[in-house]
Amino acid sequence: MSIDQTGVVDAIGVDDSSGEVVLTITDRFKWGDNKHLLMLQEKLNTYLSFVESGEILDTYPDSQSRDVLISLVCKYPPDENGLGFLNQVSGIVEGAGMKFSYQVFNAR
Repeated sequence: MSIDQTGVVDAIGVDDSSGEVVLTITDRFKWGDNKHLLMLQEKLNTYLSFVESGEILDTYPDSQSRDVLISLVCKYPPDENGLGFLNQVSGIVEGAGMKFSYQVFNAR
């Protein structure tokens, strides 16, 4: 799955070291395209709604009483506009009581 499938959660699990529920978004698109940012925004809204509505508890009962981390895994490094977008996203997600992180996947 990827950000172009905006209505679904790509992956969910528990990080053994932190105990957090990790909701992973996989992003295979290059940065620099407004369509990319719009898809990513829709995907993030889906994830926020998934948690805030309580659907996460129905789908993944092990998430009960755990902190939530939304993790974006990118194929390509974000450009300057992408970094600005991700900084805004981080503030919004943290304002909703969750954590946000992103990383560029390195397939070595």
